[in-house]
Amino acid sequence: MTVASPASAPQPKAAPDAPVLAEVVRSGFAESRHRGSLVTLDADGRVDWALGEVAAPFFPRSSNKPMQAAAVLRSGLELSGARLALAAGSHVGAEIHQQLAGRMLADHGLAEAALRCPESAPAFGAGPGPRGRLAMNCSGKHASWLAASVVNEWPVASYLDAAHPLQRLIRETVLGLSGERETALGVDGCGAPLQALSLTGLARAFRAAVVADPGEPARRVADAMRAHPEYVAGEGQLDTLLMRQVPGLLAKGGAEGVQAVALADGRAFAFKIEDGSGRARNAITARVLAALGVETSVVPVVPVLGGGAPVGEIRAAF
Repeated sequence: MTVASPASAPQPKAAPDAPVLAEVVRSGFAESRHRGSLVTLDADGRVDWALGEVAAPFFPRSSNKPMQAAAVLRSGLELSGARLALAAGSHVGAEIHQQLAGRMLADHGLAEAALRCPESAPAFGAGPGPRGRLAMNCSGKHASWLAASVVNEWPVASYLDAAHPLQRLIRETVLGLSGERETALGVDGCGAPLQALSLTGLARAFRAAVVADPGEPARRVADAMRAHPEYVAGEGQLDTLLMRQVPGLLAKGGAEGVQAVALADGRAFAFKIEDGSGRARNAITARVLAALGVETSVVPVVPVLGGGAPVGEIRAAF
């Protein structure tokens, strides 16, 4: 399938059709609102609750990474532990992240120059460091894709091409875990091919990972992420905090206001903030987890500041 052009890509509905998921409250006054869509699944994978449009295709961005990492395992690359967590993660570019991504390349005779993701500086709070491809939040994923290409004797320079054998396997894996057909193929921020899914399909893919039999590729990815959450995101990041504090929980956010979560019992949820802002992600996640009976004190409250002091908060509106 060719990359979707603006004319051919599925178009989102207008903002007024989406319900308000969160609001920004300053001094008791709701000054901003974030609309979006949300779906929750019960332990059997049935839609339990839906707000907004949960069946239309959208780009999950980095929330697709756990499925992409499962495809890497299916390719025959032997990856486990922190390396597998990093392959499924969106790290902040801290020293531990860059060093491990570099070792993943070196293990297969590759250097940083082989990466085709853009250069980046470490994220704010990750510590000082120069710009480089290893600092880019997708470098672990790209390193694993290069390693899989070397192991299988596939072309290395073209590992991001949609027709590459690994990309074809990724497509098959993402669609298989989500239970959906391909509706659009885009290009992610890191330059990688990106399958569109519905929110329901994304939630089902996360559920599939946690309920899969031990040893299955998707389950191996989920287990690695939960065992090494510091390599999935980084200190202070929502995904890392959730997986560190809630036993059996799997979480992976994506750019443009996307979040997917699955609990150990198979319940799952996913949401997309329509304006792409990520600032309401914590509040929405905490509200859904509370509705599912999960302790949410681990989720940091994002304050609204006035003169450097808290004068409000970002809160869920459903």
